Amino acid sequence: MSKIALVTGATAGFGDAIARRLARDGWRLVVTGRRRDRLEALVAALGGSERAHPLAFDIRDEAATREALASLPPAFAEVSLLVNNAGLALGTGPAQESDLAQWRTMIDTNVVGLVTITRLLLDRLIAHRGLVVNLASIASHWPYPGGNVYGGTKAFVRQFSLGLRCDLSAKGVRVTSIEPGLSESEFTLVRTGGNQAAYDALYKGAHPLQPEDIAETVGWVASLPPHVNVNSLEIMPVTQSWAPFAIQRDPAT
Repeated sequence: MSKIALVTGATAGFGDAIARRLARDGWRLVVTGRRRDRLEALVAALGGSERAHPLAFDIRDEAATREALASLPPAFAEVSLLVNNAGLALGTGPAQESDLAQWRTMIDTNVVGLVTITRLLLDRLIAHRGLVVNLASIASHWPYPGGNVYGGTKAFVRQFSLGLRCDLSAKGVRVTSIEPGLSESEFTLVRTGGNQAAYDALYKGAHPLQPEDIAETVGWVASLPPHVNVNSLEIMPVTQSWAPFAIQRDPAT
């Protein structure tokens, strides 16, 4: 298997940490995202153009994704590890108050973008008997108020991962769904529209997972022998557990 990994959404949070962790294990990196300046800074941190290559594009745009992958120089073209990390959550309110445009953005990013880049790289991954790591969420299992479409997209990611396993097992390609719980990153600032007070309140005293925790998990999965597949990993901070089923009380009774 070649030692070239492509990490989507590498401009912050999990993606940045995963790229740095894989680089320490000797992987050469293709890092993607929309913010070119951050990608270039990450490439420099990873050792420069000999060790990493930036691709700045919007993963929701199929044509841009195709063009970006086609532009890869030969030294970075033979990808054998795909880490589908790019994703986002928008809005925290109930479905009946949600913005339909935000729902579409989540679906286009978390689902359409993920399946597009996966399909476009499958021939290379099969050729190298590679590995796909998809970042899902505990929201793929456990619903919560305001999770509506975000949880639905992550349930898709988990099920898509299992389906890929069925299709690719005979080709020697491994597929893992990683499903983090409460995690501290820029992701939450995006979800709350940059509300720092909401960000601080969510994490205060909770000892949430850090991007480096997820990066270590990805590094471990990538280090396993080629005959070992981890189907899914659900990861929570110790302070988080499964809440009781929600019961809405009628104040009139």
